Amino acid sequence: MRNFGIRNLRSRKLRSRGVTVRSWGQQPDGPADGRYAVQLTDVTKRYGDGPSAVLALDKVGAGIAPGTFTAVMGPSGSGKSTFLHCAAGLDRPTSGVVRLGAHDLSTLKERRLTELRRTRIGFVFQAFNLLPSLTVEQNITLPLRLAGRQVDAGWFDHIVKAVDLGDRLARFPAQLSGGQQQRVAIARALVTRPEVIFADEPTGALDPETARDILGLLRQAVTDLHQTVVMVTHDPVAAAHTDHALFLSAGHLVDALTEPSADRVADVMAGLRRAA
Repeated sequence: MRNFGIRNLRSRKLRSRGVTVRSWGQQPDGPADGRYAVQLTDVTKRYGDGPSAVLALDKVGAGIAPGTFTAVMGPSGSGKSTFLHCAAGLDRPTSGVVRLGAHDLSTLKERRLTELRRTRIGFVFQAFNLLPSLTVEQNITLPLRLAGRQVDAGWFDHIVKAVDLGDRLARFPAQLSGGQQQRVAIARALVTRPEVIFADEPTGALDPETARDILGLLRQAVTDLHQTVVMVTHDPVAAAHTDHALFLSAGHLVDALTEPSADRVADVMAGLRRAA
């Protein structure tokens, strides 16, 4: 994997595998040719108008390469969830460009954007978002059915084995523990072979031991299944499972860590809270 440079607001150069950040919102190194799984260029997101408007993101630029695991972090109100929503096509930026591979999401009509989210993006949320009336197997294959696509039996069996759900396919969500439900959500995110999986606080509702298992599965999705995972989290321990961590504050990308440890992440987060 080629290395790309990272520069934070203090102009301190860092090196990180598979990520480029320009905190002033500059174009990430290299052309928009599909080299990045996710690429944000000068992305601004403003909610409301006039003096009461909230600037959630301010000319953010970042490029994340395929096959990497990235944590997006920051204090409450820093813009990390908005970053994820814009990157995943769940929300349109006020200005700037968001690309998924070679696709410019800002040019897509809503129907095409919905199709792309359904087939090329996987989502894992804190609340699991499983349909209670469907079995585990039906929940996992739901994105394929909605897209009118056939289930690849070999791939289905592979991911079911990876998340250890083979003996629970006929059960309903209410018959599963929280950790098992999150495993279903991860399998559902993987079943379409997405370009990127976006995870929003995926361990926030789980106990520490179960959270560690879920983070291990996301790590496995990157290492063994060659997926790209972008995860919003507030937890330094969760961030320690990733390849690199990006830090936002007041809508700006302000720092980044390569191979982050829990202690290093906690130090950065403490500094951002003091400065807020």
